[in-house]
Amino acid sequence: MKKLIALLLTLAMAISMVACGGSEPAPSEGGDAASEPLKVGILQLIEHNALDSAREGFVQALADNGLTDGDTIVLDYQNAQGDPSNLSTMSQRFVNNNSDLVLTIATGAAQSMASNTTEIPILFTAVTDPVDAGLVASNEAPGGNVSGTNDMSPIAQQIDLMLQLKPETKTVGLLYNSSEDNSILQIDIVKGVLEEKGIAWVEQTVTNSSDVQQAAQSVVPKVDAVYLPTDNVIASAMPIVAQVANDAKVPVICGEENMVLSGGLATLGLNYYNLGYQTGEMAIRILVEGADISAMPVESQTDFNYVINGETAAAIGIEIPAELSEFVQ
Repeated sequence: MKKLIALLLTLAMAISMVACGGSEPAPSEGGDAASEPLKVGILQLIEHNALDSAREGFVQALADNGLTDGDTIVLDYQNAQGDPSNLSTMSQRFVNNNSDLVLTIATGAAQSMASNTTEIPILFTAVTDPVDAGLVASNEAPGGNVSGTNDMSPIAQQIDLMLQLKPETKTVGLLYNSSEDNSILQIDIVKGVLEEKGIAWVEQTVTNSSDVQQAAQSVVPKVDAVYLPTDNVIASAMPIVAQVANDAKVPVICGEENMVLSGGLATLGLNYYNLGYQTGEMAIRILVEGADISAMPVESQTDFNYVINGETAAAIGIEIPAELSEFVQ
């Protein structure tokens, strides 16, 4: 009998220990999910100053709002170097890694990422017309998993700046990548503005950076001035264009300031660092505040800055009007 009682007591104690153990939460295999850093991908089409500046502005906006790389977030930066096959591979990488959000820099990057997922929030920047690019249903109501900031330039005012700096301009050279939707859109607008002013144009297209020097050498001798849109291929080869044009003393009006600082003459354009920062603030609303990207309107910049390259002006013999002298760099 005593043996039976002892056995029953032992079983009771064992059951009690199991019950107490069962009340403890089981350790998670992946650790505390709430403390895991967010995974943020960055997919950049190609490397040049404007797109680099947009990326830097985005990262700074995240940091300023408490999302720092290696702490509260893990950034995965991928640069496709202008190669469509790289874009596809890198886009799938972000999908496979279950990224919490992906920033896409330039139209090709945004289109590639959007074609690979309808679930992951995708923000774009440095995209001129996201509706025309098929990224959103409308700028006011994107309607899907994609939104961001556009970089449409004040093209009519840029042509006015060209004529202010070289009033005798009769023919304008247009140099751009025929495979870039944003560039085609901008050039169509430029042609309309020039036609209204009775100014002729000569256009020359490229498909990659290796075409740029020959294209510039072809168009520059035929024109009084050159206009360059915010074209990624042209921007990446801007020093080549600048050398050809400056040697011929032909002014180059650019779509944005980094192209001017790389040898162009002037622009009235947006600041890509600020544009990237603005996109980073949109990311904060999604990642921290839980905003629905499908209802986030596409944003624009409204402040444009004059930038004039004083060294280029002196080299090609352009006299800067007094009212623009404060913008000379």
